[in-house]
Amino acid sequence: MGNIKRYMKFVRPYKFHIVVTIIVGVIKFAIPLITPMLLKYVIDDVINSGEAINEQVDRLFVAMGIVLFIFVVLRPPIEYFRQYFAQWVGSKVLYDVRNELFAHLQKLSLKFYANTKTGEIISRIINDVEQTKDFVITGLMNVWLDMITVIIALIVMFTMDTQLTFVSIVILPLYIFCVKHFFTRLRNVTKERSQALAHLQAFLHERVQGVSITRSFALEDYEQGQFDDRNKDFLNRAITHTKWNAKTFAAINTVTDIGPLLVIGFAAYQVIHGNLSLGAMVAFVGYIEQLYSPLRRLSNSSTTLTQALASMDRVFELIDEQYDIVDKKDAVAMKVMKGNVKFSNVSFRYNDEEEDVLHDISFEVKKGEIIAFVGGSGGGKSSLVSLIPRFYDTTDGKIFIDDKDIKDYQVRSLREHIGMVLQDTMLFSETIASNIRYGNPDASDEEVMEAAKKAHAHEFILSLANGYDTLVGERGVKLSGGQRQRIAIARVFLKNPSLLILDEATSALDLENESYIQQALHELAHNRTTIIIAHRLSTITHVDRIFYVDKGQIIESGAHDELMKKKGAYYELYSIQSLESNEEVTNLL
Repeated sequence: MGNIKRYMKFVRPYKFHIVVTIIVGVIKFAIPLITPMLLKYVIDDVINSGEAINEQVDRLFVAMGIVLFIFVVLRPPIEYFRQYFAQWVGSKVLYDVRNELFAHLQKLSLKFYANTKTGEIISRIINDVEQTKDFVITGLMNVWLDMITVIIALIVMFTMDTQLTFVSIVILPLYIFCVKHFFTRLRNVTKERSQALAHLQAFLHERVQGVSITRSFALEDYEQGQFDDRNKDFLNRAITHTKWNAKTFAAINTVTDIGPLLVIGFAAYQVIHGNLSLGAMVAFVGYIEQLYSPLRRLSNSSTTLTQALASMDRVFELIDEQYDIVDKKDAVAMKVMKGNVKFSNVSFRYNDEEEDVLHDISFEVKKGEIIAFVGGSGGGKSSLVSLIPRFYDTTDGKIFIDDKDIKDYQVRSLREHIGMVLQDTMLFSETIASNIRYGNPDASDEEVMEAAKKAHAHEFILSLANGYDTLVGERGVKLSGGQRQRIAIARVFLKNPSLLILDEATSALDLENESYIQQALHELAHNRTTIIIAHRLSTITHVDRIFYVDKGQIIESGAHDELMKKKGAYYELYSIQSLESNEEVTNLL
C-alpha cells in the first residue's frame, strides 16, 4: 500500500481529468442497462398488452426510436471521450514517472552502474513503468466504473424483485474469497516473471553490444546456450504466471456462472407459479448479465492490477536507490576554479566489504602544473583521478581544490570546471556536431568547428559524406578509434575547463593517430592544470612531475630526469618500454 500512496503523487495533478473520465464512464456503462428494461417493456407492455396491432407497432417504433437515438447518436462520442481521457491520463502519468526516474538515474553514482546491468535499468524504465499504466486506467477508473455499474444494477434489481436480487448475490462472498486468495499469489509470481524478463533483457543488451567479441572467438553456440538458459528461466516463470492466471479465471468464471443459473431457475419457478411476469424474468436475467459482467471484469482487473503493482514495486526499488554522492546542506557553487589540487591522506575502497584500492595518498598540484600518474595495470591510477570529480567519494582523507574541500562544493558546479578525455571514448549515436556540442550545448556552429580544428578533427570530418551532420552510430562505431578520440578532445576544447584529466587517452592508438592527438592534447593542456594517466611513458617525459603508483600507493615522484637518475621502479618500466619500442622498430625494418 505504501508504493500505491507514493504512486498517487504522480496521479494527483490529473485528478480532475480522472473524475471527468469516471463520470463519462458511468454514463457509458449505464446506457446498456436500458436494454433489459426495453425487453420487459416490449414483452409485457407491447406484445402482451392486448392492444390492437397498430397501437402495438406504434409503441414499439417509439420505444425503438428512443433507444436507437441513445445508442447510435449519444453513445459513440461518450465512448470516444472515455477511452481518450483514460489513455491521455495514463500516458501523462507515465511521462512524469519516466522523467523522475531519468532525473534520479542522473544522480546515482558510478558505483550503482558498476553493480547494475544496463538492460535491467532499461527494463524498469520501459517495461515496468508501462505496466503501471494499468493501475491508472484499471485501478483508478475501470474498477470504480464497474463497481458503480454493479451498484446501479443492484438498485434496479431490488426495485424489481427483492427475493430474486438476494438469490443473485448469494455467491458474492465466494467471489470475494477467490479474488483475495489469487490476488496475493499472482502479485508474487508476476514480480518474479518481471525480474526474469529484466535478466533476459540485460543479457541480450550486453551480447548485442559485444557481438564482435563473440564472432572473434567463434562462440556463437556457447552464447546460444547461455541465452537459452536465461530464456528458459523466463519461460518457466511465465508458465507459472500463466498457470495461476488460468486458475484465477477458472475459479472466478465458475463462481460468476453459478449466480445467473440460480436466478434463472428461481425466476422460472416464480413465473410458473404466477408470482412473476415473463417480461420481468427476461429483464431480470438481462440485469444479471449487467451485474456479473462487471464482476468478471473486476476479477480481470485484479489480475491486471497484480501485474501493475508488481511493476510498481520494481519501479520504486529503483527510485529508492540511495545517492552515494550528495551535496552538503551548506555546499556552495564553484564560480571559478584556479586549479590547485591537494590530496591529504586519501584512502579509498569501492565497497565496504572490500579492501582499500588506495592507501594514504598525499600530493599537491599547483595551478597550471602538468603531472602524470604511471604504473602497472590495477595499481589504482584511474581510481585516484575518479575521486577528483567525485565520481566516488574518499573512504578516508580529504581532497582540496583551491584550498577548499571538494565536498564543500556543489558537485555539478565542481564537474563543470573539469574536463576528461578517457581511453574508452563514448560517443552518442547522433551527429558529429551534436557530440562535440556536448561540451557546451549552447555553442554556435562556428565554435564547434573551431574546437574541431584545435583537436585536429576538422579535416577528417569534412572528408565524410555529411560532414558535421554525419551520424556516428552507437558508441561511435562508424568512426575509427583515433577519430572518436579527436571528437572527444574537441568536446573538451569546447568546454574549456580549468582542470584537465587525461586517462590513457592515447594508449590504444596507432602512431599516426597518436601523433595527431598528442598535438591536440598539448594544446588542450596549455595554461591549465592537467593530470595525465599514461601508459606510454615516452608521451609524458615533458611533464612537471611524475608519480609512480603501485598497489594503491605513490612509491616515487619527481620529474622524468630525476626519476631516471634514481633508477627505481619508473626507470625499470621506462627501460622495458624503450626496449620493446626498439624491437618493434627492428621488426618493421
